[in-house]
Amino acid sequence: MYSKTDILIGNFFMVLWIVLGTLGCFFLNSTIALIYLLFAIVMVYIVLRKLVCTHCYYYDKLCSMGWGKLSSLFFKKEEESFDNCTGIKIAPIVYGFLTLVPIVCLVVSLLSFSYEKVLVLVLLLAVSMYSGTINRKKACAKCKMKDKCPGSAVK
Repeated sequence: MYSKTDILIGNFFMVLWIVLGTLGCFFLNSTIALIYLLFAIVMVYIVLRKLVCTHCYYYDKLCSMGWGKLSSLFFKKEEESFDNCTGIKIAPIVYGFLTLVPIVCLVVSLLSFSYEKVLVLVLLLAVSMYSGTINRKKACAKCKMKDKCPGSAVK
């Protein structure tokens, strides 16, 4: 099982990732930042929860992020196979977008150099690397879906 501490840490880093990404976009354009923020919230906390979590063993249970419980509050359990569901196919695209768009915005905005932009870029890279490697491997190692999940970090 996943501890509440692990769930809080995972969610802290997800929120930090979105905040840093939004800030990175803001350095280039406030409208882009708002679109990014709305996209991130809707995709991470609504769309992917519907498309992934409703097919998962952890539906209505505490997974590494607590999202099985979250999804059960809003959506009914789906019968489609987890390893073939649409959400599993688009999740890497969504998370790639959440990393690449702010990096591009930050690099372009660095034409007007500032240490704040460099700091946000370094933090964004660090958080996305931690979330995508260390935290993901730790979460996947305990997951009951690791053999079925094409995105498992421990196969």
